[in-house]
Amino acid sequence: MDAKEIEKLKYPIGKFEMPTEITSAILLKYIDELEVYPGKLSNLVSDLDEQKLSTAYRPGGWTVRQLVHHIADSHHHSYTRFKWALTENKALIKAYEEKEWSKLFDAKTAPIQLSLTYLSALHAKIVYLLRGLSDADLNNCYTHPEDEFVVTVAENICKYAWHGRHHYAHIKNLIEREGWR
Repeated sequence: MDAKEIEKLKYPIGKFEMPTEITSAILLKYIDELEVYPGKLSNLVSDLDEQKLSTAYRPGGWTVRQLVHHIADSHHHSYTRFKWALTENKALIKAYEEKEWSKLFDAKTAPIQLSLTYLSALHAKIVYLLRGLSDADLNNCYTHPEDEFVVTVAENICKYAWHGRHHYAHIKNLIEREGWR
């Protein structure tokens, strides 16, 4: 497999690009995506057997099981980042080593239902929070420690809607390539 094919498998919907203008219509669309995402993901993966859950979405990539657990871990961090941005002045967040988290026992072996159930509750909380924000709240921000990049609440909404689509596409494309459905 050449580098171009690997890149397409890594980024099936393309790399994240921040909208040039974040409008209220865009934010509502992305919040709606976040609201339905847990059910959509659950429908995609719930009938996969252990062998399929243990299949990597690309050579050298995470398994479907690791992806599902990563999504829950990452969106958990996103929720915390929203809270920090809303309650602290330019909060300096804590980064996490997602690749190392994916190597942990639970990411490799835990039933995916644990993360699917968690995502359902977590996204309900995220969406409830996001739907109640003011325009001023959307401009609150956090700072990432690795590059001191500042991210607003509005930008984080865009990032995590993309993040969900990104990993959903990894799994969906694998299912289609393997002819599992």
